[in-house]
Amino acid sequence: MIASGEKIKEAQDAGADFVGGDDMVQKITEGWTDYEAVIATPDMMKSAGRLGKVLGPRGLMPNPKTGTVTFDVAKAVAEIKAGKVEFRLDKTGIIHSPIGKISFSAEQLAGNAQALLAAVVKAKPASAKGKYVKKITLTSTMGPGVNIDHVEAEAAVAVAA
Repeated sequence: MIASGEKIKEAQDAGADFVGGDDMVQKITEGWTDYEAVIATPDMMKSAGRLGKVLGPRGLMPNPKTGTVTFDVAKAVAEIKAGKVEFRLDKTGIIHSPIGKISFSAEQLAGNAQALLAAVVKAKPASAKGKYVKKITLTSTMGPGVNIDHVEAEAAVAVAA
């Protein structure tokens, strides 16, 4: 959390692991990478903007669209701690989204995959016609893809819901 003034205390109370102002910006600039997300208050974006070359390629740069630039520090920290993940379509209609880490159990990965599929199906626009999910492929970061039977996956999501 990159904040100043009273927002530092608010972030600590909300459970942020690391909180600071310009000192946190300096620490990240020097190569510190022991964090999974970066949240900033709007008044600190001038300082946090210097982190673009470090955070941008990793997809961690604070952004108002993703809710990581906000004065509502407690809500942002709570969402990130709960495991908030956003997904977007690329221009070919493919969703690329993480569902876990290597330390997760098979049950946790399956639950996350079901939650992602449920969110995608729920987000289907009313104007979309035809089959919405055509193919599901799971892969590690640089590994080969494994095709998943989407009919079975959608049935599992329906049972879980």
